[in-house]
Amino acid sequence: MDNTKESQTASEIIPEQMGYNTKFQFQCHKGVKCFTRCCRGIDIMLTPYDILTIRKEFGITSEEFLAIYTDIHLLEKADLPIVTLKKLDDEAKSCPFVKDVEGCQIYPFRPSACRYYPLGMGSLSYASELNKGKDTSSDDAFFFTVKEAHCCGFEEKKVWTVAEWREDQGVNIRDEVNAGWTDLIVRKKTIPMSLKLSEQSKQMFFLACYNIDKFRQFVFESTFLNKFTVDKDKLEEIKNDDVKLLQFGFDWLKSIFFKEGDISINKPEQ
Repeated sequence: MDNTKESQTASEIIPEQMGYNTKFQFQCHKGVKCFTRCCRGIDIMLTPYDILTIRKEFGITSEEFLAIYTDIHLLEKADLPIVTLKKLDDEAKSCPFVKDVEGCQIYPFRPSACRYYPLGMGSLSYASELNKGKDTSSDDAFFFTVKEAHCCGFEEKKVWTVAEWREDQGVNIRDEVNAGWTDLIVRKKTIPMSLKLSEQSKQMFFLACYNIDKFRQFVFESTFLNKFTVDKDKLEEIKNDDVKLLQFGFDWLKSIFFKEGDISINKPEQ
């Protein structure tokens, strides 16, 4: 899937595929005349790990964060709910966390889309429906640059490889954590007509992917563990670890949507 900020006006995607060692020239800092322009008039998609980390930094629950700071959309083709940052009601439709002079107010824990920019990422394995469940963290990932008309960052002298940029921006761990979510969305995109989801299934997707605190309650305080077989060691692991719980949620959704994985539905007693 595309990990860039969704745009926008007059943007140009350079079609050449880039590998991890491909070099490109770019730098963003307060001295460029377009500083913070890329933070306005856009929809910034939030990954599950983005929500998990930002809400933790704010000291609020995932449900509170979703209610205050986000909008919910259905992703075209995949027909799954996604979450974007709620824009300010100003003329520029700004990100709620950007300031004219200081820039991003949540920079240390900014979303993955902001970290990737000006790169986008795709995966060759999803060119076919026969990819057998590969996720986009595999070595077949490719990258491309996104050039917007207002962006002056490409005029700067700093040269990076794609790998160096990913390391500098801290996206490797985020891609690793989000891999199961990415896999679910892209696989659902490739087979939209053969896998119709009910509204309840979409709600379960939203719960497991975005509302981690409510999902923990769902697993441990409902009849979930009567309905699904979960290894005891796994239960102990996910009880107090948000990341492990998030990845468990992805695996649970995969078992529901695609009948794959180790999480099975308990058979009713005869």
